[in-house]
Amino acid sequence: MDPVRNPYAPGAGQRPPELAGRKKQLDAFDVVLERITRGRPERSVVLTGLRGVGKTVLLNQLRSAAIARGWGTGKIEARPDQELRRPLSSALHMAVRGIAASHRDPERVDDFLGVLKAFALRSTADKGMRERWQPGIDVPAKTGRADSGDIEIDLVELLLDASALAGDVGVGIAIFIDEMQDLGPADISALCAACHELSQDTAPLIIVGAGLPHLPAVLSASKSYSERLFSYHRIGRLERAAADLALIAPADREDVEFTPEALDALYAAADGYPYFVQAYGKATWDLAADTPITVEDVRVAAPTAEEELAVGFFGSRYERATPAEREYMRAMAELSVDDGSVPTSAVATELGRKPASLSPARDGLIKKGLIYSAERGTIAFTVPHFGRYLRAQTDEPAAV
Repeated sequence: MDPVRNPYAPGAGQRPPELAGRKKQLDAFDVVLERITRGRPERSVVLTGLRGVGKTVLLNQLRSAAIARGWGTGKIEARPDQELRRPLSSALHMAVRGIAASHRDPERVDDFLGVLKAFALRSTADKGMRERWQPGIDVPAKTGRADSGDIEIDLVELLLDASALAGDVGVGIAIFIDEMQDLGPADISALCAACHELSQDTAPLIIVGAGLPHLPAVLSASKSYSERLFSYHRIGRLERAAADLALIAPADREDVEFTPEALDALYAAADGYPYFVQAYGKATWDLAADTPITVEDVRVAAPTAEEELAVGFFGSRYERATPAEREYMRAMAELSVDDGSVPTSAVATELGRKPASLSPARDGLIKKGLIYSAERGTIAFTVPHFGRYLRAQTDEPAAV
């Protein structure tokens, strides 16, 4: 098979050639956009799921849907070491630029940009000029609005002003936040407060976040009413029909077919996880001699796909962990044959240690996004099949 024509695309956030199995979420978001455009109340949206289930791809697709309706949009990726103020300022600036050309009052747009600039610069107001950061907004900063220094007060004021600007044009603004669980507690609290105010005012501005399975718990810990602020969508494995479609549709456009047995083997190998579907599909295409692709082609290609996953998907994450954190993860893997959640007390017992002595390793893994607390007293891997990967290593997993 010609590798140049290979349609499959395993990559972080890379859109697959066929976005299968996500119609429910796409249709629901279309309803949200239409209701807000008509002045109806709606909640912001949160997508949750493990690594490799396609949250970022879906987030980008939702953003495209908003842009197609003329909405202003901006996107950020949260990082544990970065406050929200700067990246959000840039994202909101992009969103406002998207609708500014349609606004009949340029002075009103400039007034808002002045407020946005003041909000952005507040994060560096107390630092030396050498460290000052400029947000790229070519109007003077305005004082007295969204510049108090209290992120919760400032964010509420800023997003209400932005929503009013969008309302003038008859559209909305959507801010997309990937890796939302990595926001700091103060920023999470501020976002929840802002979403609360926006929903009460039926304002045409929403937050669309994506994060790991414990994101709802992070939001709930910040504000007790957060479960009513967001519409939550759990993104999981593809059902068999959707996984088959993700393979068949791109191949069909290249006049290539799969035998039923090959599709059986590919689903068994990928287990319905979108990233794995693309990885096994790509490796099988490259090693298949001709169409139709057979179960023997899948068998021959599987080691290639597994080697790529071992290095790029699993190994790269494993290498980020310290020796103590790796020991903790290997104990988790031994305890969780099905890669489900395990009690933290059981990990301590497995390692012959007191639970308190393992807290630094556990907390370090959570901060690195390698494990999450499924519920109080339990932990689980954020990466599907990570436990299986660790159990398959006879020695230390290979360095990347």
